[in-house]
Amino acid sequence: MKQTNGALWLVLAALLCSTGGVCIKLVPWSPMAVNGARCAVAAAVTGLFLAAQHRRLRWNATVACGALSLALTTIFYAFATKLTSAACAVLLMYTSPIWVLTVQRLRGQRLEKREARAAAGVFLGLLFFVWDGLSAGRLAGNVLGLCSGVCYAGVFLFGADKEGDAASSSLFGQLIGAAAGLPFLLLEQDFSAVPLGCVAILGIFQLGLSYVCMSRGLAGTSAGAASLITALEPLLSPVWVALFCGEMPGRAALPGMALVLASVLYSQLGAKNVKSS
Repeated sequence: MKQTNGALWLVLAALLCSTGGVCIKLVPWSPMAVNGARCAVAAAVTGLFLAAQHRRLRWNATVACGALSLALTTIFYAFATKLTSAACAVLLMYTSPIWVLTVQRLRGQRLEKREARAAAGVFLGLLFFVWDGLSAGRLAGNVLGLCSGVCYAGVFLFGADKEGDAASSSLFGQLIGAAAGLPFLLLEQDFSAVPLGCVAILGIFQLGLSYVCMSRGLAGTSAGAASLITALEPLLSPVWVALFCGEMPGRAALPGMALVLASVLYSQLGAKNVKSS
């Protein structure tokens, strides 16, 4: 029951995160300004939630590494979304299962065959999106998207560690992102309803409540399983961008999306998702 509840929290986190691509596209600010503003709003949301739960914050090396991983993930993702298609940016961020399983293997942890196969399927599906982005001449955005994927793996690895605390890392990571990006907000001039509304959505839903859900989900699942479940986000993000921004994924993206979805579903059918130690 605990692992089922954890999976449901992670699915909800993925749904909330999927609003990120379209909102970042609609805000005419620099990536650092967008990220700083959304992190500030998200930190307020996360802080209020933790206060309402009377949750005490933890601070140690593992929590600090998790916080830094989250801050770098948000920064790299904001840049990637501006420089390449939203579909490529979000899917490259979700190379995280590959890095998670690689680190676990290097640590000598026994890997579930189902998770390893699912990660391979996710990787192959992502190759379709990478090829789509490269053919459009968006190499810089793709590289930064890949960097966000490496850092995102750290969010799961440190958050699921017995010395870690995902909720504390989320709050501190959002505060780091806000401190790094808010100075760039002073250079912006367009503070109309659209950018402000999008930043509110990004902060409250895409980065605030989603990471609250993720911290709950990590309490009942392994790092590898969690990174695979949240890979559902890339399937929705390009849809919102296509509907609101008119940015259509290339032909190569469609089979890639199908393969990612099939791999995530396969990872959950009969999987034994035990929280890692």
